[in-house]
Amino acid sequence: MRSLLMLLVGTLAVSTVAHAQIAPAPSKGYVEATAQSAFGNVTSQSYGVEFGVTLASPLQVFVEAGQVLDVAPAGFGASAQLIAGFLSRTQPDVAFRLKEPAAFGLAGLRCLLSAGAVEPYVLAGGGIARVKKDVSFTVAGTDVTGNLQQFGVVLGTDLSGAETKPMLTLGAGVAWPAWQHMVIDFQYRYGRVLASDQGINVNRAGVGVGIRF
Repeated sequence: MRSLLMLLVGTLAVSTVAHAQIAPAPSKGYVEATAQSAFGNVTSQSYGVEFGVTLASPLQVFVEAGQVLDVAPAGFGASAQLIAGFLSRTQPDVAFRLKEPAAFGLAGLRCLLSAGAVEPYVLAGGGIARVKKDVSFTVAGTDVTGNLQQFGVVLGTDLSGAETKPMLTLGAGVAWPAWQHMVIDFQYRYGRVLASDQGINVNRAGVGVGIRF
């Protein structure tokens, strides 16, 4: 009995030490690069970087910067279609291309839902986005965007220019430890740009690859 008791105590001690060795140290923060599929009215891609610092468990402050290649809202191409139709009356093989890229910077709070190696989380924040209307027209394969006045066409603010507006974001994800300090962040982000003409919704889903420190 005494030997069995000593064996149990020894096993418990070894187990406690082993657990202490594998238990993850509290994360002071992280930095990662992100690649996401962006979807809303159109589907495109988004790339960026994100950095976070732990305030007091489970809260972290995060800062994110990136670019979505196209956030064009519904109706963006209607005016371009009218112009192309007008040019087609007198010019051969008229075509147009349009997109609305957005560069953004965001900051906010990220809340870890459980402590451990795997970190599920939610976040919320805000910042700014610079949205640019990028439209081009071609006639017989030649870009004539800069010379539309010769055809009696002037682009309005609905098809040209750029503006910087507030942007809000909500998101969630799971940070999974891939190797040592390296983590893979499976993530989803919802954003809304408060643009002048109409609000622009941007959904982003993808992964971030980075390190905890």
